[in-house]
Amino acid sequence: MSLELIGLHLLLHGRTLVPPLSARVEPGEVLVLMGESGSGKSSLLAFMAGLLEPPLEVRGALWLDGRDITANPTEQRRIGLLFQDDLLFPHLNVLENLLFAVPAGPSRPQRAALAEQALARAGLAGYATRAPGSLSGGQRARVSLLRALLAQPRALLLDEPFGKLDAALRQRMREFVFAELRAQQVCAVLVTHDLQDVPAGASVLQLPPLQTAEPSPDA
Repeated sequence: MSLELIGLHLLLHGRTLVPPLSARVEPGEVLVLMGESGSGKSSLLAFMAGLLEPPLEVRGALWLDGRDITANPTEQRRIGLLFQDDLLFPHLNVLENLLFAVPAGPSRPQRAALAEQALARAGLAGYATRAPGSLSGGQRARVSLLRALLAQPRALLLDEPFGKLDAALRQRMREFVFAELRAQQVCAVLVTHDLQDVPAGASVLQLPPLQTAEPSPDA
């Protein structure tokens, strides 16, 4: 399921803030958007997810798995999002958080088995009944990634997902995230300003600083 960016450019009140960008991401590959704070990285990611709000707009086309999804609403895109914050539901245990993402269809025992297998793969076997608040930052980050992948996204958008982790944990999480993307053949777009976050062989698009006096479109 490839993801293709075709001449995407970011505008504010009709003025171009980010020049046209084009790239193709194949299954298991990562496209990296790099740039200074305020360069438009997160706004482009919001557009890909169908979440960009006026007065910002993006022109160009976004194709996923051979289909033009530029005008599709968020719920029809099947594109997952992973942020710096884990956004786990505090009132649900780990298993319940994961089940929230597993598509309907299989029985609850079958869905639970899928979630338990994912936890084991992440080194979290036996953590199903734990509350999110009892987990370390790295454990919460792993659960958050598993939840995103259990939703069976056609592509995954990563908005500085390693930003709040310490150096040692950050490296382990990078390895885990990119290994999971390769194993599940999910194409991904990663927003970062840190070269160390860029996986080997990834394509990199460097965004120039915005030349505008208007408020910055991302932090």
